[in-house]
Amino acid sequence: MSLTKRQEGILFAIIEEYAELATPVGSVTLAKLFDVSSATIRAEMARLEEYGYIAQPHTSAGRVPTDAGYRYYVNTLSENPEEVESVVPLRREMPDDRPIERSNRVLEVRISSQTRADFAIRGAVDSLVELTGNLGLATIGDQLYMSGIARLFTQPEFLDNQRVQSVAKLLDNLEPWLREAAPGQPLNIFIGQENPIGKTSQVSLIVSRFRSPYSDRSYIGVLGPTRQNYARVMSLVRQAGVMLEKALSIK
Repeated sequence: MSLTKRQEGILFAIIEEYAELATPVGSVTLAKLFDVSSATIRAEMARLEEYGYIAQPHTSAGRVPTDAGYRYYVNTLSENPEEVESVVPLRREMPDDRPIERSNRVLEVRISSQTRADFAIRGAVDSLVELTGNLGLATIGDQLYMSGIARLFTQPEFLDNQRVQSVAKLLDNLEPWLREAAPGQPLNIFIGQENPIGKTSQVSLIVSRFRSPYSDRSYIGVLGPTRQNYARVMSLVRQAGVMLEKALSIK
C-alpha cells in the first residue's frame, strides 16, 4: 500500500512515540509534532487504520501500530533509512538511547576481550540484553545461549499470563525452528504473527546469521515486544553478528 509522505510520517511517529511511552498515541500529540490541525491528523489516522497499519484500542482514543505497520516501518528502515529520518519532524532519541558508536564499542569490548569462544558468545548475548532491554539469544548448532528472560517479562506487554505462556512456547521451540528454517539473511526480522510459533505473543524476533567454525547454523539476536526501537536494535544485532564472526574465526 502506497502512503503519502504525511501518512508515512504519522505512521512512523506513532511507532516511535509508542515505543517510547508504551501508551496509545493521540491526534493532539501528532498535531503539535506536524503543525497541522487535530482534524487533519484524525483524517490521516482513519486512512492508516483502513490500510491496517494502526489500530485503536477500545479503552483509548489513541492509536497503536499493528504488525503490518511495524513491517512497513522495518522495510523502510532496511531499504531506505533516510526516508524514515526525512518524514518524521523533530525526531528524538529514546531516553535511554546511547550513541550507536558507544554501543558498538561496548559490544566490541565484551566480545573481543574473551579468550574462549563460549565466553565471547555469552558476552555478546549479555551485551544485547543490556543495550536493548530485550531477551538476548545465540544458537551455535544445537547449543542455545539465552539471557534476560526476567528483564523481558518486566515489559508492560507481558502482564497478561496468556501472552507470557505464548512467549514461553516460542522460546521452547526456538532452537529447533531456527535449525529447520535456517533464515539466510544477514539480518532476519519476524514481527508478531510472522513468528512461526508464539503467534499471539506480540513479540519480534530479530536475529543475525553469522559464519562460525563451530556450525553453519549460527545466530545471534534478541526477542522483545513488537513495541521497540527497531532502528537501534536492528543495528546492534547486525553489529553483534559481524563482531562474533570476526572473533570466533580467530579463537
